[in-house]
Parts: sequence; C-alpha cells; structure tokens
Amino acid sequence: MEEQAGKVIIDAKGIIKRFYIGQPNELEILHGIDITVREGEFVAVVGASGSGKSTLMNIIGALDKPTEGTYSLDGVDVMSAKDKELSGIRNKKIGFVFQTYNLISRTNALKNVELPMLYAGVPRNARISRAKELLDMVGMGDRMMHRSDELSGGQKQRVAIARAMANDPAIILADEPTGALDSKTGRLIMDIFHDLNKKQGKTIVLITHSPELAEETGRILTISDGLITGERRGKTDADR
Repeated sequence: MEEQAGKVIIDAKGIIKRFYIGQPNELEILHGIDITVREGEFVAVVGASGSGKSTLMNIIGALDKPTEGTYSLDGVDVMSAKDKELSGIRNKKIGFVFQTYNLISRTNALKNVELPMLYAGVPRNARISRAKELLDMVGMGDRMMHRSDELSGGQKQRVAIARAMANDPAIILADEPTGALDSKTGRLIMDIFHDLNKKQGKTIVLITHSPELAEETGRILTISDGLITGERRGKTDADR
C-alpha cells in the first residue's frame, strides 16, 4: 500500500527510555527516536539483538511509556493516558504477535482467539462466530478445538495472528513472528501478514533481525544502539 495514503497513526518524537533511574546502574536504551507510521503502511524495524527494537515495540504498543519524548497513537496522547485507557487501547487498537506465541497452553485455539473479545465485552455468540471466521482465514478452521499444546509452532503462530485480529485492530505489532519457525512456515506467516496489509488495510509494524524479511515491507527502519540509523524503502509487491 502507498505509504502516503493514510493519516499518521503512530507519531513518536524524541523517545528516550531509561531503566533503573537514579541508581548507579541507570541504563539508557533508547536515545531519542523519532518514528512516524501512516495508516495502511507495512513497516519493518530491523536491528541486531540488543539494539533496542523490542523496547521500542513495547513503547509503540503502549506496554511501556517513554522516559522522555512524546507519543500519539491514533490520536491518543499515550504519555498522559491513564492505565485503564492504555489497557483499552491495547485491547482494541493493537493486535500483538510475539515470537513465543503467548497462547494459553491448555486451552483450545477457539477459546484463545475469543479471549481479547471477552475482555472487550463482546457477547458469547458473536465471539464464537468471529473466532471461527478468523481461524478459517488463517487456515486453522480444522484445528479450532485443538489445545495450543497440541499444535506445531507454525499452527500456534497462525492462531496467534487470528487472536491479534480478534477486535479488528487498526495496528498489528509483530515482534520476531517467524523467529522460532522454519523457513517454509515463516513464509506462510509472512504471506498472511501481506494479505492483512493489502486486503484489509491493516497497519503492520514488523520487528525483526532478518534483513530478508524486512525487504518485503514497504519501508525499513534500521535501529542500532538505541538510535534509528537508517530509513529506506523495501521491495514493492510488484518486486516480490
């Protein structure tokens, strides 16, 4: 999708993140990052382990607040938002996909996908219907009654993507979503992300250490030692 097509949905400026503030071991991980993402973009943040990319994702996803800087998420000032408001933003505006899946192990795929809708107060019948629809979308309709500990890594990640889509979020944040998968399964997961971006217009921010995966996105931000050190365009769909 053309990056200029939509409004600014992620607008972060001067993001500094420190830990152990005021202590001898005080540590600054992010040193003043600016990042803007428009509605409908597919953006990669690529960097080595320890570069600060997961810390940045936690801030983008409103899981943590910056020590300094400003951050607006779909028009909401994250810095001044109360915890309850941030919880609502995370549940309704953002879908998270993690390398470790974060599914409830002894619960079936259907109930895992239902969970965000339960927190959002969606009625039971509507939850079940939506969860089935999403599992079908990611090719897991025939495994919906399987517990997550009965699924392969690739199947778990597809369930995790369905769960991320449960409340029809504006943004999907994916942190190393193919990191624990073989290349063939990783390809399947990336194809699902491309479909969500192109067919449903989802804004996707992909955190990855893989330059090859980053190349598939519309825009690539390189992070190194807590700073954005480069920005360039990825391959267009026509190049893929």
